Amino acid sequence: MRLFWVLIAIVVAGMVALMTVGSGGTTFGIDNEAFARTVILVSLLTMFASGFLHSGRKIGPMIRNLLIWAVILVVIAAAYVFRNDFSNAGDRLMSAFLPGRAIVTTSADGRDEVVLGKQQDGHFAARVTVNDHPLDMLVDTGASRVTLTDADARRIGLDTDTLNFSMMVQTANGSALAAPVTLDQIGIGPISRSNVPAMVVAKGKLSQSLLGMSFLSTLSSVNMRADQLYLTD
Repeated sequence: MRLFWVLIAIVVAGMVALMTVGSGGTTFGIDNEAFARTVILVSLLTMFASGFLHSGRKIGPMIRNLLIWAVILVVIAAAYVFRNDFSNAGDRLMSAFLPGRAIVTTSADGRDEVVLGKQQDGHFAARVTVNDHPLDMLVDTGASRVTLTDADARRIGLDTDTLNFSMMVQTANGSALAAPVTLDQIGIGPISRSNVPAMVVAKGKLSQSLLGMSFLSTLSSVNMRADQLYLTD
């Protein structure tokens, strides 16, 4: 019986290693596909050996043991085959419990995808990198451009005193003057864009920076499903 559990532990450890490393690369120096075939072969051999040894060469117990091992093998194989789906489901669950946290997944066609959970106030917020500086922003499809507060503009190195506030825009606080700028880089998770048109709103006229359409329109899709927003590269 001790041998049985040792073999179970070896097989499970092998599958966990595969699921952790992923579909590419190697596991313990062996190509993942070859390693997966080895684990499955060991599982099959273990199944037949266990069914024979623990049955006392009686047909009934042997069949029972083989069926138990067959179920274990199917469960392990299914866990490996659907490991990416389990990972994506876990990430989406995390985004639901941690609103504002950007969860990185992969879409059905292999594109990078960022999932955001809705906040209690109904907005979608995210940590965004702008010119390599982290900023907390609200996703706003109603904003024509990425829009920065005066404080955030200064935080990324812009001298707002020298900007030309020649644009009139509407904010939650009413009409305000804004200055057009071009951001060298803006990204969320693995999705990044260069030379993004943006604007800086006059000091005190905007409470939080907005991730607007000058960035969002470069994505292949922006979809809201239930309480989650999917940004796909």
